[in-house]
Amino acid sequence: MEQLRRDGLVFDVADTGPADGEVVVLLHGWPQDRSAWQDVAERLSTAGLRVLAPDQRGYSPRARPRATAAYRMSQLVADVLALVDASGADRVHLVGHDWGGAVAWAFAERHPDRLLSLTVLSTPHHRAMAWAMRHGDQARKSWYMLAFQLPLLSEAVLRRRLPDVLRRSGLPEDGVARYVARFREPGAARGGLAWYRALRPRVSSLAHRRPVRAEPPRISVSTTYLWGRRDPALGRAAAVRTAQWVGADYRFVELDAGHWLPETHPGEVAAAVLERVEAARQG
Repeated sequence: MEQLRRDGLVFDVADTGPADGEVVVLLHGWPQDRSAWQDVAERLSTAGLRVLAPDQRGYSPRARPRATAAYRMSQLVADVLALVDASGADRVHLVGHDWGGAVAWAFAERHPDRLLSLTVLSTPHHRAMAWAMRHGDQARKSWYMLAFQLPLLSEAVLRRRLPDVLRRSGLPEDGVARYVARFREPGAARGGLAWYRALRPRVSSLAHRRPVRAEPPRISVSTTYLWGRRDPALGRAAAVRTAQWVGADYRFVELDAGHWLPETHPGEVAAAVLERVEAARQG
């Protein structure tokens, strides 16, 4: 599979490994693209898995709708569901990093019957994140989410400063070059930032949200969550609290790492995924 078509959009997809292998879907974050997974995908493919890594909505050149509403979580999850359906697999192993991790959590909530396992990198469960925004320093760490709401200005500033921002955050130089080039493509800056802008009502009130009375469902899929203790954007409070939102077998892996786990720790990431694959095979 080189492309996925959905609702008039065309998503580029990297499809590696044996065609008859168990399917693993890898979801990148901001401002990455599918190349973020190249070292992880190579390890998983070598282990006999079929690996699908799409350029997500806003990143793939023919999947950059202009309307902010097109980037709501319901649409992002629907894109992944379409990819799972197109793979021909009844159930897949889902892996997500950064924004891809947020989509992975949401997919696991809404479509647990389509998953064999879940592995999330860096991004905590969204309800753990909401709690941390009201307790501790997560709101300070997440200042950029509000800054990204500013149309045009954010794009203009990031076109100049994104290379330095990525370097200071610990991303290796080859990743900086790839993602900056993608960010500067027509429509890519707006598309990537639209993921944040589609959350505008939630972001503006996240730190002051009233408690929800009804207890929401917990994740019912076997889950591994990897977090780097030196992540500048996602702090320990939400990382630790994520365990409360998983009702199935759960493993929390804390790494001596920053934010860019697929690029800087592909061995550990692939090992965590393969551990989940093996556990699913054993029932």
